[in-house]
Amino acid sequence: MAAEWYLDFVDLKHRPRADEILALFKVEPASGMSIREAAGRVASESSIGTWTKLTTLKPRMRRLMAHVYEIEGPWVKVAYPLELFEEGSVPGLASAIAGNIFGMKALKNLRLVDVQLPRKYLRSFKGPLFGRQVIKKIFRRKSGPITAVVPKPKVGFTSREHAAEIGYALWRGGIDCVKDDENLTSQRFNRFERRVKLLAKFRDKAERETGEVKDAFINVTAPNLRELERRVKLVHEHGFRYFMIDVVVSGFTAVQTATDLARDYGMAIHGHRAMHAAFTRNPRHGISMLCLAKLMRVMGVDQLHIGTVIGKLAGAKREVLAIKELITQQEVEEIPGLRMPQRWGEIKPMLPVASGGLHPGILPEVFDIYGTTDLVIQVGGGTLGHPMGAQAGARAVVQAIEAYKAGVSLEEYAKTHQELRAALKHWGRTKPV
Repeated sequence: MAAEWYLDFVDLKHRPRADEILALFKVEPASGMSIREAAGRVASESSIGTWTKLTTLKPRMRRLMAHVYEIEGPWVKVAYPLELFEEGSVPGLASAIAGNIFGMKALKNLRLVDVQLPRKYLRSFKGPLFGRQVIKKIFRRKSGPITAVVPKPKVGFTSREHAAEIGYALWRGGIDCVKDDENLTSQRFNRFERRVKLLAKFRDKAERETGEVKDAFINVTAPNLRELERRVKLVHEHGFRYFMIDVVVSGFTAVQTATDLARDYGMAIHGHRAMHAAFTRNPRHGISMLCLAKLMRVMGVDQLHIGTVIGKLAGAKREVLAIKELITQQEVEEIPGLRMPQRWGEIKPMLPVASGGLHPGILPEVFDIYGTTDLVIQVGGGTLGHPMGAQAGARAVVQAIEAYKAGVSLEEYAKTHQELRAALKHWGRTKPV
């Protein structure tokens, strides 16, 4: 009887309606379990089913059944009636399509690859406030890239060292933003309030001296929502037009709270994806980075780390390009086994962030993949490991960008730019692992 109940959720003749939410899973059944039985359990557990038929199931509730409507090898597509989901709630969405199903014994492995969101559902979200418009509206430039550097080592500097020594040198060297790393919040050696105050002081000094817009991705990730709100308010009061949040460890509720606050204050959000690989990296189980990036765009994060292909962090070129298209375009086509089709309607695009093991010598390869127009590049050790110091490291990054945009090789440009020349001598074209 239980098997028959689960199979009620498999209907390969079902044709998804325009207002249904569609999910693509990669399903690996447990030993002795067929793909249909395993898929039926996914649809059942994420809608109105359970391990046995229910005497409490009212006839009207059957319209809330999710349906497996396509099975191709391990690839399973499930259609969910829109009524199952609270409007404007990504926590509500995730708890259904990515909830108990990952722990079911009938599944050896399960991966949520993507979710296709209908126009009617997307209307309940506001999406990014700025998206790619941060380049024009905040930095007053026609095109990117936006440059950012994390003071390295990522933790250990005092608030004054962070702002006055490292931050100021980077801004003076031409970098747009000083960025907190994911595990710098408010430690004894670098309290949040003092870091914000000092960064604001030296940001203003750098702006006066360079005539350029300078900002910071200050990490507002906090132990509770009340403290999160206080930190965002403090960053805003000190004149910053951005803040940063660790989107995974903070959780979807905190991210949606942060995006509401960003709209209230007219600020952009830099999304750091720390801990994502705990569930995105295994190709057989978990949730894809592409799916995570889609949810961040829905909630309203303006820019998000998605990988570099050539840096120190994992990320295949095919997947990174698929994510880049998904977050920067208004409509994308299906890529079998990797991405569902998606029309974004009024939801603005995001900016991709490339980071992790970059330095001037390999930036051209990053630009070959991403272009330079709509992009944030973060070059940490590849700036602060420069043999001539932090400010020279910043200049070397800027010079590498100038060379690429001019269509000149780095080696040629380095002949008249000593900072780039020193960077190439130090790192060459090394790709960190």
